Amino acid sequence: MNRQGKPMEFIGTVHLCLDHLNALKFIFPSIVKNKNKNKTIRKMKTFLLLFLPTFIMTLSAKSVYDHKLTTIDGEETSLSEHKGKVILLVNVASRCGFTRQYKGLEELYQKYKDQGLVVCGFPCNQFGGQEPGSESEIKAFCSSKYGVSFPMYSKIKVNGPDRHPLYEDIIGDKGPLKGNIKWNFGKILLGKDGHPVERFGSMTSPSSKKLIKIIEESLQG
Repeated sequence: MNRQGKPMEFIGTVHLCLDHLNALKFIFPSIVKNKNKNKTIRKMKTFLLLFLPTFIMTLSAKSVYDHKLTTIDGEETSLSEHKGKVILLVNVASRCGFTRQYKGLEELYQKYKDQGLVVCGFPCNQFGGQEPGSESEIKAFCSSKYGVSFPMYSKIKVNGPDRHPLYEDIIGDKGPLKGNIKWNFGKILLGKDGHPVERFGSMTSPSSKKLIKIIEESLQG
């Protein structure tokens, strides 16, 4: 079912519920006192009109697991393969002063991966043009220089009108952690349920006590 068709289904659902409420007046007249029956039904109608569409849209909204991604090898995938794990999203770059954080990210991944942590690297060339290479060049650099074994994905944009939908849902105007990524190696932590937990800037190293504390708490949650 495409997203364009959902509003009409929401309206249809609301009208169906309203019809059921009207039927209650005749099938179960004892649920309300006769003199307050119509007033009660009107209140229930108002409640449904105000809250039911929002409730249904919340249930049908995309989660972080639904967004299509491409691995650094060009294969289509999504975060659903990591469902139930704690996920650390990092926008990475190969020619940045923070590039050495690759080493710490790999160590973090190796230490906690058996407990359910996965680090996901997203190359991004939006900050100082410091990730100009192709996916194959990025992969070769990361694996040869830092021994990166955690999942890496194709280059994306994390800010602006062409921001990847995954990041838009998290840090966009309607996202729970709204606000642009400031620089390379920004970090976003997702809990086991896929909900954003916290975000960290470039200055927060993978060995940061605060970062590790929140990761461990999320793994235990």
